[in-house]
Order: sequence, then structure tokens, then C-alpha cells
Amino acid sequence: MPIAIWIACIIEFALENWPDGGILLGIQFANATIGWYETMKAGNAVAALKQSLKPNATAFRDGKWQNIDASIVVPGDLVKLAAGSAVPADCSVNEGSIEVDEAALTGESLPVTMVEGHIAKMGSTVVRGEVDGTVQFTGMYTFFGKTALLLNSVEADLGNIHYVLVKVMFVLTLLSLILCITCFGYLMGKYKLAFRDALEFTVVLLVVSIPIAIEIVVTTTLALGSKELSIQKVIVTRLSSIEMMSAVNMLCSDKTGTLTLNKMEIQETCHTFSPEHDIKSVLVLAALAAKWREPPRDALDTMVLGSANLDECDNYEQLQFLPFDPKVKRTEATLRRDGKTFKVTKGAPNIVLDMCHNAEDLRARVEKIIEDLARRGVRCLTVARTIDDNCEKWEMSGILTFLDPPRPDTKETIRKAKVYGVDVKMITGDNQLIAQEMARMLNMDPNILTPEGLPQFPESGDPKDIPDTLGRDYGDMMLACGGFAHVYPEHKYLIVEALRQRGFTCAMTGDGVNDAPALKRSDVGIAVHGATDAARASADMVLTDPGLSVVVDAMLIARGVFQRMLSFLIYRVSATLQLVFFFFLGVFILPTERFGIHDKSFQFFHIPVLMFMLITLLNDGTLMAIGYDYVRPSERPQRWNLRVLFVVSSVLAFVALVSSLLLLWMALDAVNEVNWEQSWFKGLGIPQIDQGQVVTMLYLKVSISDFLTLFAARTGADWFWAYRPSPVLFFGAGLSLAISTCVAAFWPDQTMDDIITIGLSHGDSTAVKLLPLWVWLYCIFWWFLQDAAKAVSYTHLTLPTKRIV
Repeated sequence: MPIAIWIACIIEFALENWPDGGILLGIQFANATIGWYETMKAGNAVAALKQSLKPNATAFRDGKWQNIDASIVVPGDLVKLAAGSAVPADCSVNEGSIEVDEAALTGESLPVTMVEGHIAKMGSTVVRGEVDGTVQFTGMYTFFGKTALLLNSVEADLGNIHYVLVKVMFVLTLLSLILCITCFGYLMGKYKLAFRDALEFTVVLLVVSIPIAIEIVVTTTLALGSKELSIQKVIVTRLSSIEMMSAVNMLCSDKTGTLTLNKMEIQETCHTFSPEHDIKSVLVLAALAAKWREPPRDALDTMVLGSANLDECDNYEQLQFLPFDPKVKRTEATLRRDGKTFKVTKGAPNIVLDMCHNAEDLRARVEKIIEDLARRGVRCLTVARTIDDNCEKWEMSGILTFLDPPRPDTKETIRKAKVYGVDVKMITGDNQLIAQEMARMLNMDPNILTPEGLPQFPESGDPKDIPDTLGRDYGDMMLACGGFAHVYPEHKYLIVEALRQRGFTCAMTGDGVNDAPALKRSDVGIAVHGATDAARASADMVLTDPGLSVVVDAMLIARGVFQRMLSFLIYRVSATLQLVFFFFLGVFILPTERFGIHDKSFQFFHIPVLMFMLITLLNDGTLMAIGYDYVRPSERPQRWNLRVLFVVSSVLAFVALVSSLLLLWMALDAVNEVNWEQSWFKGLGIPQIDQGQVVTMLYLKVSISDFLTLFAARTGADWFWAYRPSPVLFFGAGLSLAISTCVAAFWPDQTMDDIITIGLSHGDSTAVKLLPLWVWLYCIFWWFLQDAAKAVSYTHLTLPTKRIV
């Protein structure tokens, strides 16, 4: 399309048609600038990853400990891994133990305890303890670096709309070129037109037949959709993702922080071991085994202190407190109340059980409880206290259960997604049992698999070497399960890739660094509220409010945007076909001399260039309002069906074309006195018209038909009155129609481009002054026929028509 317009622009300037050439040049510059929004994000994901790396490391260099730039550590370096510091590279723990927060990397909700031989990954954070570590891997060879490599390898996807526009433009441009070149030769040969005159008509016809503003209108529609999504607290970072969102039929979701709150909460279930205890008293004892009036020291303290009655705790005096020690896996406090001293502890079930005086009596019961909770993926915290004066006889008080609960709206969101034709898969780095329990809570398929059956990443480490047979080889297995647990970033990447190869349009939601590659590889990557910088930079959409419910709203909004773009393209193709074939056939089958018109400048029907440009500019200007139109989103995912698009467009264009050719034949037949008595105009009671009024009459007819075709195209398989247009579209079209009617009715009597033009309402009789009204009635009659033909054509095409009212 740009090449054709550049050629037309050059020809117009060569013919010294400065206004027309200037208009074309302006449109070219406008089209050349609309892609900036799509390319401005290039490289942001990798840049965010680099930015998220902590820059400093404490390393043993030159016989002493010193702070150095983390980017210059090398394998073999001895580094300090201490509470509050970031792990500068993939490091092995030499001796001792630390707790490391890997939530951003693996999705694990609680810190992971690491001892000698374990590998602490770059990008994680030490939250408790201090050890020396040896650097094993740096840069792109680390877990974190491999994630960056995956991100860097994903090429930007321009979206389906880009390819649809290319195909539509190619078909229309090729068809227009063939017809215009044929017309140019026929004008030179048959009508003996001068080269300049034949070329000028052909170029103008070519320009008006190519929908030069198609990219601007589509981008405007997407931008308005982006604004609509922003009201729902969704920030769109790639416009074409809105169109892709309308086609999503598979939603892959991370668990921690996406389906869940990423915040451990005490559950209602509490197993007690003496009559005087219930969940409230056990929570108070658990809080007493912490510094309850100080900031929580870890996630467990945060959870307990957020649930316990701290005012009740204030009735006790804490005499001594032993913080959590990874070696003993519990905390302990000595307390006094009313002169009585006792101890309380909270920690791992097996550790606390062994401390109790009646451990063997309780062991079978406790182990059964722990086994049952573990089978369901529920975590637990055991609380005990002393019951003797010497503070040596421990008694089990209770077992608290806790879980990272689902967000309040997650279950309903998943239900709605399935109703609207979108399957949901859970993909998490967390424990399999926890993932299965979460699936049960959310009414998802609890068949959660581990990575053992998944495809392996290429040995080269380059995603470009991933085979294109993943969908065929692993698709059935992936579709038969509810999701995957214990997965790493490369697994998430491969899962998304396999589903895409299987033909699904995948959306991926996530919040961590481990989600970033899959977010970028998916058709629509969605970073949830609170996501890391790397996840947000990789995503196409960013949620600014907690929860997933807005994802379903975004799908429906996107499907509405799709309907607007589909309506526009059907109309635009139809208008193009009608226009180019009308003037093309007018040259071949309706020479004016056959009707007794012997004007050498009017041997075939054509109109002044200014009228051509008015048709194009008024139409495209009005189409900017299509983004505001009311639509009924489809209940099923939407995909482009070019066969349907071109068939429906052709039907609409054919009816409009027949009505235009018929009116042109009747109008030409009514110009000459000889033919007047036998003309259709005479029979219908329409006054005789002049040659110049034929021009303005057909200009008005083509203009009206174009806008009425838009209102027929916008309702799809329904009749045009099925639902009303938006006020913006209605008034925009009304204004353009009013301008077109006034132009045709009051066009000055003159010769323009060697064509005689007379205002359609110029005449003494009332009948002549009402000619514009007659054209309107004629167009409305054919509009009903056109809409009926459209409805019939849809019944013979495979296209979902169910709508959400």
C-alpha cells in the first residue's frame, strides 16, 4: 500500500496537481508514524532484568573481605551470604545454613532453608542467617541469566491484526492495480484519451480505491480500547495485544501471587490436644513465642501476629526469648503471669512432638494429621507449652494450619473464563501437593503434573532450536491435565510454546522473574498487581489492582474492540470494491455516447477529483468514530476468518454496485430529450436532469450508500436495527451525510477538471429541488435489500453469532 500511494503521489506532483499530491503526502507521513507505539518497548524486558540485579557483593579478595561490583565476581570467588543481602551469583553454601527468599524466581511462598551443598540462586535474597558461599555460575550461565536469554530470544509479535491488514491491503491493492491498469489501456485505446488525462483519472481512481487510512483507523480503535481497559485498571503496553486478547482460548496462570494472595493465612482448622485449647488460645500461645509488639521477623511471625489477640498477650511478661534457629527449627519464649512462669514454643511438628512428655502416645495421631495435611498441600505450625513448675514438662497445645489462600475473586474468575470459552491451566514453581489443593479449592482440574513428562530445553540453550513438534508430541498430555508444579522458567516457556503450536491462543499471567519468559512468549502476557519489573516489562498488559477478575473483563472489552475492527474492515473492503468496480464498469459498459451525450470530456462517467477526495476524506474521517461504537461482544473467542470477511464484503458491495449502476443508467437515459419520454425517470415522475446533475446525483448516491453500508456491516449477522450505534458514530456519520447532501445539492454550476457540474437541487420546479430527497429514498430502499442479502449470506457461512447482551 505505501508503495502504491508513493507512486500516486509522485504522479500527482508530476501532473502539477499540488493539492491532491499534498493530501497523499500527508497521509503517507501519518501512516509512517503510527508504529512508534509498538516499537518503543524494544529491549525493555532485558533492561528490567539487568536493573533488578543487585549491584554489590561482599567477596574475599586480596586477603580481605570487601564490597565489589557484583558484575565482576567470577566462578570460585568466596562471597558472604548474609541476612538482607542479595545473592550475587549462583553460589554453593559452604557450611552452616541460611534461609533464602526465592519467591520471585520459583514462586515458593516461604523462604527456603539451605545447608551445605545447596545452590543459592542469583536474584534471590537471604532473609536469615549468614554463611560463606562459593560462586559456581555467573552471568548468562546462572538460573537468572538463562531467564534473560529466554527473554532476549523472543522476537516481537506484531499480532494477528498486522497480518490481516497486510492480506487485506494486498488483495485490494492488487485488484485495484489490475482494474486501473486495464482501465488506463481501455481509455487510451477505446476513447482515444490523451495520456495525461487517462493517467490522471486512473491514478485518482487508484488512490480512492485503496483504503489509505486503514492503519490509522485500526490504531485509533485499539487506542480507544486501551483507554477503556485503563478504566478497568489494565495498562496496555502493546496495542496489538488487545486484538490478540479477543482470540484467547487458553489462560495459563502462575499460582503464587496470581491465583493466590502470596500471603500465608491461618486456616480455620486447628487440631488441639487438650479441652481447654481452641484456635484462639493456640494463636495466643504462638504469638507469645514471638516478640508480639515488635515488627515480625519472618513470614510465620507475620501470619501469627496478624491473627492472634495481641491485647491478650499483653497480660503476660516475656522473660526470655530465643529466636528461630534453622538448626532446631523452632522459637521459644519464657513467660510469667500471675506469678506463674512457663515456656512456650512453636515450630516444626516433628521437632515439637519429640519435646512433649507424652510424645509416644501422641505420635500416631500427630503423624496422621501431618500426613493428611501434607497430602492436601496444607502447611502446619505446632505449638506447645510447659505445664510444670520447673518448665521442663512440655505438652502439645495444638497444630495450626496455614495456606497461601486464593484471592477472593479467583474462583469466580475461573468459572467465568470457562463460560466464555477459555480453558485455565495452573503453572507454578511451587509444591505439587499445594498446587493440587489450590486446584481443588478453585474447582480446577486437580490433576497437576510435575516436569518429568515435559519436553527438555535444547542443549544449545537457544530457544530458536526448539522443535516445531512440541504441540503434536506433548499437546494431548498438556490438555488432559490441570496444570504443572515444580516448574522452572524454561518449563513455563515450553508449555506456552507447545500450546501455541497446538493452535491455542495463549494468555499467561504471572508476577515473578520466573514468569517473564513465558509472559513474553505467550500471545498475551499479563503481569498481575505487584509484579516484578522484569515481569511488567515482558508483559503486554499490566494489572494495577489485585485480583484476576479484570482479566475476564479485559477479554470481553477486547472482543468488543475486535467486533469494531471487523465491522470496519468489512465496510472498508465493501466500500472499496463498490467504488472501484462502479467506475471501472462505468467506463466499459455505460459509454455516454450511447445515451446521446457527445461531450468529448464526458465520454465515460467520472467525477471531479475534488469529489473523489471528499468521498474518501468524509468516509475515513467518520470511521475514526468506529472505536466509540456500541457492540455486543461474542461469547466465544474471536478469530479472523478472511473468507467470511471477503464474502460478506462482496455481498454488500455487489448490492451497492448494482444500485449505483442502475441509477447511473437511469440518469444518463434521462438527459437526452430523445430518450426522456421512454426513460424510467419519466415513469417514476422524476424531472428531467442535465448532464452536470448526473455527476452530483451519483456523487450523492455513492456517498450515501457508503455510510449506509457501514451501518449494515456493524451488526454482523443481525439486522442493522439490532442495536443502536453510539452517539459519536451516529452524529459523525450524520454530519458527513449532511455535508455530502449539501455539497451535491448546492454545488456551483461550473466546469471542473473539464467536467460540467450542476447542483442537484438547482432548478425552478419543486420536483428538481427535491431530487436529493429522491436519491435518499432510493438509497434507503436498496439499503434494506443490502442488509437482507447480508443476513442471508451469514446463514450460509460458518461464524459464531452468539452474543452477550
